[in-house]
Amino acid sequence: MRRIISRTAKPPKLDEVTPGHVAVGRIVGAHGVRGELKVEPLAPASVLAPGRAVIVAAEKHEIERARHGGRFAYLTLTGVDSREAAKSLSGAFLEVTERDLPPLPDGEYYRFQLIGLTVRGVDGHQLGRVTDVFSTPENDVYVVSGPSGEALIPAVDEVVQSIDLGAGEILIEIIPGLLP
Repeated sequence: MRRIISRTAKPPKLDEVTPGHVAVGRIVGAHGVRGELKVEPLAPASVLAPGRAVIVAAEKHEIERARHGGRFAYLTLTGVDSREAAKSLSGAFLEVTERDLPPLPDGEYYRFQLIGLTVRGVDGHQLGRVTDVFSTPENDVYVVSGPSGEALIPAVDEVVQSIDLGAGEILIEIIPGLLP
């Protein structure tokens, strides 16, 4: 299975991702009464670790404490010390600069790296470009828009044959029932 990390395609109106930055988490609400944030991680846990500088709603903060439970991370940021302050950030992204992101192991990609890549079948048939990536419990899914419409491509080894960021291309095996 190929794992996709970071950056949603359509940021909420509350907070647009700053050019040159990448969303590494999205605040989904407050947790407790002392300003702890419930965060949907969009990056590996190591990126959401104490000491990391992040930008939230155009303000720089440092992660003071971090714990991970289930599919969420629970963070305490400098300057966010009440439930009301935490609630006011709901829907905002935690951002870091692209150059501050750690390299990922082979076979793992940040979402922003995949958006816009051309998708081709091994037979040479061009399907379109990746317009979004979302996660399911089983695997990630690439949303590909092209001349034939929209296709949902599962990011599994049986389908995705290669990803070449340098060439801007994803090569897939077109299996029966995959395309509309």
